[in-house]
Amino acid sequence: MLNLPKEFILGAATAAYQSEGATKVDGKGRVLWDYFLEEQGRFSPDPACDFYHQYPLDLKNCREFNITSLRVSIAWSRIFPDGSGRIEPKGVAFYHQLFKEMRTNGIEPYVTLHHFDTPEVLFSQGDWLNKEMIDHFVNFAIFCFKEFSEVRYWITINEPTTLAKQQRITGTFPPGEKFQFHKCFQQQHYMNVAHARVVNKFRELRLPGEIGIVHAIQTVYPYTDKESDRTAALRQDVLENKFLLDGTLKGSYSLELLGMVDTILAENQQERISITERDLAELEQAARKVDFVGVNYYYSKFIEAYNGPSEFIHNGTGTKGSAKRKIANVGQEVFRNDLPMTDWDWPIYPKGLGDTLKRIHNDYPQVKAIYITENGLGMKESPDQSGNINDSARIEYIESHLKEVSNVIKEGVPVKGYFVWSLQDMFSWTNGYNKRYGLFYVDFVTQERIPKQSAYWYKELIERKGKI
Repeated sequence: MLNLPKEFILGAATAAYQSEGATKVDGKGRVLWDYFLEEQGRFSPDPACDFYHQYPLDLKNCREFNITSLRVSIAWSRIFPDGSGRIEPKGVAFYHQLFKEMRTNGIEPYVTLHHFDTPEVLFSQGDWLNKEMIDHFVNFAIFCFKEFSEVRYWITINEPTTLAKQQRITGTFPPGEKFQFHKCFQQQHYMNVAHARVVNKFRELRLPGEIGIVHAIQTVYPYTDKESDRTAALRQDVLENKFLLDGTLKGSYSLELLGMVDTILAENQQERISITERDLAELEQAARKVDFVGVNYYYSKFIEAYNGPSEFIHNGTGTKGSAKRKIANVGQEVFRNDLPMTDWDWPIYPKGLGDTLKRIHNDYPQVKAIYITENGLGMKESPDQSGNINDSARIEYIESHLKEVSNVIKEGVPVKGYFVWSLQDMFSWTNGYNKRYGLFYVDFVTQERIPKQSAYWYKELIERKGKI
C-alpha cells in the first residue's frame, strides 16, 4: 500500500547538458565534456532531447500529466561563456523565458547551479582542484540569485561525490584520471566549501526562497559480517558518502573521519589533503542555514575486503555482468545473486533508499527537509508496433522505492517530495542514448515525444495524491 502525505510533491527532473542540446548556439561557451566527448568520438550531446528549443512542448506535457514541480539546471557557460567576466545576454534571456513558461504552466522550478558542467576555461585551470574556482562559482551563484528572482528553490551542486569520484578515481568523467584518492578527497572538500560559501552568501543577501544541496548516495553494506568486510564498507562509505555528508550537513569533520581519510591516502601512498580553519568556519556556518538536502538514489553497494590493485571497468553499454569495481585498500563491490540487476550492473534494492533517508534524519537532525531529487530506472526501449512503450519494470521500480519513502515518513523522517529521473529521455554522460530513463520517450531524430506507460501511471498517482 502506497500512502504518501497529501502535501507530498511528485515531480520530475532534468539537467541542462543532458537535455538542452544546442551546445554551440547563442553564444554558449564550451564545457569540460565537449573536448572529452569529441576525443572519444562515441556520441554527441547534440541534439539530446533539444530542450533548448522543445521546452514549451515538454512543459505542456508536464501540465497535461499533472507534474507541477520540475528540477532543471542553469548551464553556467550559457550565462558566462568563460566561467567569469563577459555575460551572454541570450543565455540570460533563455532562462527567463524558460522560468516564465514554467510559471505559465503552473510548474515550480527547482534550479541547480552546477550539474557536472564546469565551463571549459575554468576546467583547464584546474576545475574544482583550483581554489579560485570557488570564487568564480560564488560569483555565478550571486548573479543567478539576483537575476532570476522568479526562482524560489535553489540547489548549489549536484552530486559532488559522483563528480569527484568519476573525475579522479574511475576515469569515466573528464579529465579521465584514475585512482587519484588525494585529488578526489581534496575536490570533495573544495566543493563542500563552495556549497557553504554560496549558502552563506544567499543568507547574507537576505534573499527569499530556499537553498540546499543534492547528494548521490549509494547505501553501502558489508557483504558479510566479517570484521574485514565491515571495515571495507566503512571506508567505501567515507570515500563516497560520509566525508561529503558531514561537511555539508554537520559542518565539520570529526577526528575519526579525518583519520580514516588519512589512512586511505597513506595506504595508497598519496599525500594528505589541505583543510584550513577558514574553510571549517564556512562549513560550520552554512550547515545551520541549509533548508533541505536532496538525495539521488539508484542502487546500493555490497562491499567486501580487497587487498589487490585498483581495477574499475565501467559498464557503459548495458552489457550485463561486464562491470568491475575494485578499489585498493578500500574494498570491492560484490553483486548479490538474490537481487535483480539492471543491464548496467546496478542492483535494485529499494531498502537502501529507506536506510539512507533514516541515516540522514538520525545523523543530521538539523536537516529540516529531504527530497528525493533523482530516482528512476534506465532501460533499453523502443515503441512496439502500435507505437506504445510498455515500461512496467520502471513502474514497479518507482513504486517499490516510493513505498520505502512512505514507510520512513511514518517513522518521522521529513521527506517532502520525489522527483523521478527523468521527465523525458535524454543524453546520458557515459552511456550516450541507449540508456533511457524518461517518462516520455524521445525520438532523437524527429524529437517526437511519446508518453510511456509509466507517464500515465505517474499521472494517476499524482491525481490520487500519492495513494495506490
